[in-house]
This record gives sequence, C-alpha cells and structure tokens, in this order.
Amino acid sequence: MAVKRPLVVLLGATGFVGSAVLRELAVRDVRVRAVSRGAASVPEDARAEIEVHTADLTEPGRLAQAIAGADVVIHTIAYIAGSTTWRINEGDSAAERVNVGLVRDLVAVLRDGDRNLPPLPVVFAGAVSQVGPTDKEVLDGSEPDWPQGEYDRQKLAAERVLLDAHAERILRAVSIRLPTVFGYGPRSTARDKGVVSTMVRRALAGEPITMWHDGTVRRDLLYVEDVARALVAAVDHVDALAGRPWLLGSGRGLPLGEVFTTVASLVAERTGKPPVRVVSVPPPEHAEPGDFHNITIDATPFRSVSGWRPKVPLTDALRHTVDFCASGAEEGLS
Repeated sequence: MAVKRPLVVLLGATGFVGSAVLRELAVRDVRVRAVSRGAASVPEDARAEIEVHTADLTEPGRLAQAIAGADVVIHTIAYIAGSTTWRINEGDSAAERVNVGLVRDLVAVLRDGDRNLPPLPVVFAGAVSQVGPTDKEVLDGSEPDWPQGEYDRQKLAAERVLLDAHAERILRAVSIRLPTVFGYGPRSTARDKGVVSTMVRRALAGEPITMWHDGTVRRDLLYVEDVARALVAAVDHVDALAGRPWLLGSGRGLPLGEVFTTVASLVAERTGKPPVRVVSVPPPEHAEPGDFHNITIDATPFRSVSGWRPKVPLTDALRHTVDFCASGAEEGLS
C-alpha cells in the first residue's frame, strides 16, 4: 500500500519569499497546498502534488479551510504597505490584521480543533529586525527584543503568539528570523521591495543609486532562494527547532556602498552604458534608527541543527537579480 505523502500548507504562496518556497517545495515528494489571494503559478516539472488554493484569509472560516488536513504549515504572509517599501505606519490596523491577526486566527483554529492530534508544526518567517536597534554588530539571538518600527513590532507580536501557543501545546512553533532578503520572484505577484532590488531598478533607469549614509553601514544580505531552502530545512528539523526563534544570515556584514557599487557595475555590464553614480543623500523623515546600524548575523545555531548553508555567491545572486529586473523593464513590467 502506497504511503500517503505529507501535506505542506504554504500560506502566502505568491509573495516574494513564499513563491521561492513554493519552487523549493515543488521538487520534493510531498503534497503542497499553495494558499494565496491570487492563484499561485505551479512550477513546471514539479515533482510535488500541488493544489492551488485561493482565499482571502481575513474572511471568517477561510483559514480553517486552508489548513484542513495539514501535516505542517509554512507561514510567509506579510502585509505590503506600498510599491517600494515594507514599512508600515504607526497604528496601521490593516497591517496588524494581516501580520498579527492571521496568526491569532491560526492559533484559534488549532485550539478549537481535535486536541487528540499531535500539535501541528508551524514554521514562521519572522525578521531579524525584530530585535530593534542595537550596538552589537554581530547578532546571535541572545539580544533582548526592543523593536522600534511598526512592522518589526507586529512581527514580534505574531512570533510571541505562536511561541505562547507552542508552550500550551496547541502547535509546534519554529520562527526563522530573516535578514535583508533580496532577489527575484518569477511567478510572484509581489516583487522584491527591499533596498537591493530598489537600487537595481534605479540603476536600470539610469538614475543614481542613493544612500542615506556614507556607505559604510553593513548589512547581512541573503538571496531569496537560500532563504527558501532554510525555511524548508526548518520543516525537516521541526523536532529540534520548535519552541524558539532562530536567526538566519550569511555570516557576512557587507558595506552597502560596496554592494551598490557592484550593482552599478553589473547593470552597466547588462546595458552597455556607463555605471550610474552611487551617492549619499540626506535621510528622509521616515528613516528609522535601525537604518544606520551595522548588522551581521551569526546563524551558527540554526546551521548546526539544520545543516543549512547559503549556496549562491553574492555576485551571482546580484547578477541574477539584475538580469531579472532588466528583463521586466524590457517587457514593461518593472
């Protein structure tokens, strides 16, 4: 008798990170329910059995339907505030409903379900920035959380809801705190709105790449495909990871001035035009303290448990991103 393949429910399957996770899951011998507001695009030659499930999960009863029969849930949903940024305004109730409310709903559904079943594993995509501004340049997960931005406060609140539910044995929660993620998202309805891709698009448009500092501020950058592999690795190691947050990163804090200079060179290589300038400009009013702090991630604990390692070299990842953004601009999609 054939063994029934496990059902992985992916929430946010058309998002920037979620679409990459779907591509990673597609090569596995599993069943996937790809949940999103718009229909997810099934990768070609998928080995997995993929069910496309469209739903507005903020509507009553839709979340319970989406996770019915799940063996594990991967939660990659994030509220997107605008066309170029992840930032959200103080007291944004629509963002809170998605970023925190859907997690509360998930816990409520499982609390009201069959408590004789084993607690459902839930892998949550959090954010390293939840810790808030800190003088530590290398973060290892031991830092107290003191988020300043509204998005980070909401991500932390959602994570705590999950970890509290884990303590109650309602579910088994794993939070993977993501660093600065960049890349491209074929089949995604949400393009990368992070700083790297924003500057790639500026360079492709022939505009200067701008920085709110002198370029020495360091960031730990991670390619979206490596992030997807990490979230799926967390599913593979739920028993060892459940019950706490884990930091994800490359282990290298790179000066953004050097990163943007590389972007300008790669765009010039693609277009055949001279590299655009990389210039410092005054920070806008919506800049946050964390924008000026150095961040490097020590992900040794997660690596040791999961065996995960980033695979894509930075220059290759930046070139892939430039090529994808350039193709979109040529087709009028950018």
